[in-house]
Amino acid sequence: MIITTQDKIENRTISQTLGLVSGQSIRARHVGKDILAGLRNLVGGEIIEYSKLMAESREQAMDRMVKNAEEAGADAVVCVRFTTSMLQQGASEIFIYGTAVKL
Repeated sequence: MIITTQDKIENRTISQTLGLVSGQSIRARHVGKDILAGLRNLVGGEIIEYSKLMAESREQAMDRMVKNAEEAGADAVVCVRFTTSMLQQGASEIFIYGTAVKL
């Protein structure tokens, strides 16, 4: 499956647009990791615990979008975008969407 943020794929022709596909992941922070993150916040630098949490969430959302595209019979997803939002204190959503196409 080809995934791109562009509206076309180099050296390929889009023969059919299948429609919007998406995936999402909502994750809550872990109390133990919050404590470590709070300590890191005191000294500065990257908060690794949150970076890992968001990376895992992005992967899960991407996997879900690809699954939706495969079910639609797509060869690729173009115009892919990511959005994030905080749903409540300590819980964030990553939403990914794009246009499923046949090449």
